[in-house]
Amino acid sequence: MKLGDLYKFIIETGVKKDPRGSAVIQKFLKKEKEKYNKLEQPEKNEFDTDKLTNPYSDSRILYGKIDQKVKSILVGVDLETSELLLLETLRNKGKKIDLALAHHPEGKAYASFYEVMNMQADVLHKFGVPINIAESIMDPRIKEVSRKVLPQNHNRASDAARLLDIPFMTAHTPADNCVTDYLQKLFDKNNPDTIGDVVKILKNIPEYKNAVNGNFGPSVFVGSSDKRAGKIFVDMTGGTEGSIEAFENLAKAGIGTIVGMHMSDDHYKNAEKNHVNVVIAGHISSDTLGLNLLFDEVEKKFGKLEITGCSGFTRIKR
Repeated sequence: MKLGDLYKFIIETGVKKDPRGSAVIQKFLKKEKEKYNKLEQPEKNEFDTDKLTNPYSDSRILYGKIDQKVKSILVGVDLETSELLLLETLRNKGKKIDLALAHHPEGKAYASFYEVMNMQADVLHKFGVPINIAESIMDPRIKEVSRKVLPQNHNRASDAARLLDIPFMTAHTPADNCVTDYLQKLFDKNNPDTIGDVVKILKNIPEYKNAVNGNFGPSVFVGSSDKRAGKIFVDMTGGTEGSIEAFENLAKAGIGTIVGMHMSDDHYKNAEKNHVNVVIAGHISSDTLGLNLLFDEVEKKFGKLEITGCSGFTRIKR
């Protein structure tokens, strides 16, 4: 396959698994096209034209030609300069690797990743929070994250990829959409009674089973194993943690338990205050599950790939 085809398919898969539904995404893309068509030069030249077909600002080709053939990929949850030097070392030892693919965004995908947080308002709305409230509580959180990202040295890894001539891309929200879709359907189907049952379901999944063996498996953050789970909300997509005000509104909407990747102390305190149970499935293990589900789809489409895992990622096929 070609790099451009892989990138396009990963975005298409992310859209297919997006919890908002395709209608919301198509409306978003239509607005981006209208915005672009109204621009004049030089603003038109400054516009990121990937936004016309890709709703995920955190997933981009950072270096490489779209017609480059890809058969072997180094995949990691984080790929920075050290991992790219690892790739170069492996190449020097005779291992063929055509592409470096990171889950967490780097380069321009990192500089604007906070833009995907807008999707969280629609996800909250889907679970019963009025859209006006969802957008209102998300706006200050998105601005907070954008301020934190702005002064960072975004291009360290992408510069290293360019100097080493290693094609490099990121796939963040598409993989997060895959794990969110998979777990939400799993919990909806099995309807676990208690929080302990939620954890048991997670521990039966290979990625989380491996995490248990590494002492970073699923854990109960708020609540206890014998408490009833109630309605479950899988919260694993949308860039990063949302507003701490979400817990009060989710509780009012009838959510009993949140299953997430990770949670800050402020978020933990607000979940506890509003009596919302929280199960932390695990960050790197959840990212690994999302990437594995994504690559299952890629290999169904393009055939078998040679995938080398590093930086927290282990390939597990379904």
